[in-house]
Amino acid sequence: MHYKQPTHLQAAILDWAGTVVDFGSFAPTQIFVEAFAEFGVAVSLEEARGPMGMGKWDHIRTLCDVPAIGERYRAAFGRLPTDDDVTAIYERFMPLQIEKIGLHSALIPGALDAIATLRSKGLKIGTCSGYPAVVMAKVVELARENGYTPDHVVATDEVPNGRPHPAQALANVIALGISDVAACVKVDDTWPGILEGRSAGMWTVALTCSGNALGLTYEQFKALPKDKLDAERARIGQMFEGSRPHYLIDTIADLPAVIDDINKRLARGETPQGA
Repeated sequence: MHYKQPTHLQAAILDWAGTVVDFGSFAPTQIFVEAFAEFGVAVSLEEARGPMGMGKWDHIRTLCDVPAIGERYRAAFGRLPTDDDVTAIYERFMPLQIEKIGLHSALIPGALDAIATLRSKGLKIGTCSGYPAVVMAKVVELARENGYTPDHVVATDEVPNGRPHPAQALANVIALGISDVAACVKVDDTWPGILEGRSAGMWTVALTCSGNALGLTYEQFKALPKDKLDAERARIGQMFEGSRPHYLIDTIADLPAVIDDINKRLARGETPQGA
């Protein structure tokens, strides 16, 4: 048997919040603020957005390691937060998250059409998220009610290591029966999610405007003057630089054109690792 390189994409691995649902990625971030507040520790929405894309326990640990937040915790409790303290915040975060997830469950404009177009080009739709399975179940159920049912879902606690490790993306490859990681594209609005795709050997597409990095509602995004939007795109592009996405687009609505371009590149013999 000789190695036969794929000539077209077989699957798109899509993130959830900020990618397909919840324009601006508000559901996860707002709840971090509320969970810390219940422990008498103030965390701003901007601070909460910092580690977005990681699994939620890791996200809280990373926030607690921010010196300013650690000091606020020390002021309230007389010590810096331990892993047990992180777990206590996480255990408060979880029921809040499940309770509030419906508030931010709307599909991103253009998502259903884009996904239908991908399917028409023969792609399977895999998904993964920084959400654990108990939250993911609710997200998936709400998405189904809104007309979106992917082929596979992998939650962060269903693999040994969450993002930026490649495990969730690769679990999709296995479940979907994909022949080669180079025939997959990972689409995400956070740098850990892009690193996940890169480390899994996939093509990667970073979303600049629908997710955590811009952090605006769809209406606020549409209302941005062109010069302000261009400046934000440039800022967000720089933010993503270290994760080396192959493509940067505004929202999932722009994805079909990227799929066509990747298919042309695969047909020419290009690989994601070489790009």
